[in-house]
Amino acid sequence: MRKSTLINTFSILAVLASFGAKAADQIEIEKSSGPGNEKPVLVSISGINGEALQVLQFDLYVQGFNFTNAEAAQFLINGRANGNFQASATDKYAKSTVVSHAYSGESLRRQVHQFVDDFVTAAPQLKRKPICRTKIAFKGETRPNSEVFVADFDGHNTQSVTKDGSIVAAPEWVSGRMALYYTSYKLNHADILYHNLSSGERKMFARYGGSNMSPAPSPDGSKVAMILSKDGWTDLYVQSASGGSPVRLTKSREDESSPCWSPNGQTICYAAKDGERRALRKISAGGGSSRVLNTAGLPNPTEPDWSPDGKWIAFTSQTRGGFQICVVGAEGNEPTGMGVEGEDASWAPNSRTLIFGRRTGDGYILSLLDVPTKQVKDVSRISGSNSQSQPSWAK
Repeated sequence: MRKSTLINTFSILAVLASFGAKAADQIEIEKSSGPGNEKPVLVSISGINGEALQVLQFDLYVQGFNFTNAEAAQFLINGRANGNFQASATDKYAKSTVVSHAYSGESLRRQVHQFVDDFVTAAPQLKRKPICRTKIAFKGETRPNSEVFVADFDGHNTQSVTKDGSIVAAPEWVSGRMALYYTSYKLNHADILYHNLSSGERKMFARYGGSNMSPAPSPDGSKVAMILSKDGWTDLYVQSASGGSPVRLTKSREDESSPCWSPNGQTICYAAKDGERRALRKISAGGGSSRVLNTAGLPNPTEPDWSPDGKWIAFTSQTRGGFQICVVGAEGNEPTGMGVEGEDASWAPNSRTLIFGRRTGDGYILSLLDVPTKQVKDVSRISGSNSQSQPSWAK
């Protein structure tokens, strides 16, 4: 009986020790997760070269992948590009084929984009929303003026939306539609215009006395948040997309700016000036009191953008050294400076990649940041404009 009891006791202790070790591992994993703390997923690529390889590596890198040999990689990608693109991706650990397909009927670049979208969507352990065939809009400097441009997410296939020979600012996509709101000085006044890219229709949306700035359509497209100074102060308003009178949500002697919506359309985050410093505030879309979002240690936050999954708010922090991209939990937890120089970031549909403007010697260029791994890649230089800034990612 004593021997049996001892054996059972040791067995229980072994189980508890094993459980404790697993629990410790889980705690360690939780500590290392979050913005800037995730290791890239390793991929090996064979049989692909030239333009197809460049596009493939770009698409994967900005979504948290990096490249190694077949022995060290989790995913093995093999393919060929002979006019058309054919490729397969295998999960070495799960010993399964994630995707295998031949693509045709489009440019080689678009075929590779489709393969990467298929890959990140099909891999069960990734479960990522595709982004490679999405669009961005941005302000392009044409000196002394600026115009609204749209392009593929990597900067290719750029098209000019406006050709007004004037100044534009802050283009914002309407979710699920090929349509934009933006501020234009075409009529020598800061007005907000609505532009349907499919039909070419363009119409005035807000032209009140004072400035009409920073349009932000709600996730369902039924309302537009904006910054107006028609009542003497620069405040946050919401107006129905079909027209009517704007509803004033804030009444402050300080300037408000850069509204963005929560994915459920219930809350608006915006930048407010509290005395000599800025803060991010959240307010119900129906009005009421606002509350400050915790961005401790990251001074003068502005230009917030809410991730599509509702978990994160990206923003710009201004320090004496310049501007940096930062991320905070939507409830104000874990504010994180990414250590990446840039400003005015916009989330991709996958809620992990950001596009932002980065200052250079002669203006701005657009860059992409994978938030979990902090991997950064510049978008291709875009012809037709000298400087690109204020990007918005279509969702």
